[in-house]
Amino acid sequence: MNFIPYEQLNATPNIIVDGRACDGTLLTLSHWPQAPTPADLKRDTSAEIAFAYLDASRYHVNATAVSNNHFDEDGLIGIFALVNPSEAQKYRELLIDAASAGDFGVYQHRDAARIAFTISTYGDSMASPFALDLFELPYPQMASNLYRRLLEMLPRLLTHLSDFESLWRDEDDRLSWSEDLLDKGEIRIEENPALDLAVVHIPDGIQEARVHRFAQATLADCHPFALHNRTKCSRILLVRGKHVEFHYRYESWVQMVSRRPPARVDLAPLAAELNQRETSGGHWTFDGVQVITPKLRIENSPGTSLAPDSIRAALERHLATGVAAWNPYE
Repeated sequence: MNFIPYEQLNATPNIIVDGRACDGTLLTLSHWPQAPTPADLKRDTSAEIAFAYLDASRYHVNATAVSNNHFDEDGLIGIFALVNPSEAQKYRELLIDAASAGDFGVYQHRDAARIAFTISTYGDSMASPFALDLFELPYPQMASNLYRRLLEMLPRLLTHLSDFESLWRDEDDRLSWSEDLLDKGEIRIEENPALDLAVVHIPDGIQEARVHRFAQATLADCHPFALHNRTKCSRILLVRGKHVEFHYRYESWVQMVSRRPPARVDLAPLAAELNQRETSGGHWTFDGVQVITPKLRIENSPGTSLAPDSIRAALERHLATGVAAWNPYE
């Protein structure tokens, strides 16, 4: 089976890993919302679904191509499993762990996190060793080029990770630093299991750093891998001085198998409620439940005028009483 760019598939008999089916798709191996993956093959990550497909010959289809409509670690690893199954099986545990790190910010082995960091760095226009003109292409062509290059590179990344240290070292150091603050209790996680909510208390004055999620760069004070490895809660409230921000984790957007996080509640009404009391000049917004990791946050202001405890109380009330607004399952 060969990787074919998504936009070039046309009606070629294909398998889609991690994304949406298209003309010619014979089988979808994805944890995405409503994805028609056979029930016996469903797993938490699309990469693990791809390995389950390799194990289950009764589900094999006569497809000549495999593809995906977006680039990220989980998609890359799942496609690699199908185009190079013998090599992928040798490193199955590590590859699945790296896919989990990329999608959920959860890992068991540190090398899995480093592999995810490296893949993300290659896909980051500001840090990638690839020429900038790659990232000036339309997104479908850019994603396809990243897949082609990294599918060739992945075997070496698995066997000679130290050769890529310049691409993962800075973020790995930030992860270690974040984990150390958690170990010391300087960053503190307080859980409300009834609401699947983790309240993360971060010391004021910590500077944000550039990190990666879903093969894209973002800014974070505490590395999300450090937080997500310490709590399974799918709802996260970050409190740092007057900076208060809530987000739903990716686990509540996809079809999970190992557990089922509580359904997302639309927090637009909460944003409106907070705006009625906000006096900082900022404006509270909520991205929407359909966004993969939506945030409730204040914009156009460095912080809120509201007491963090009052924001937390309002959030907990909305989470406890709100109606389910997102269902990724059939």
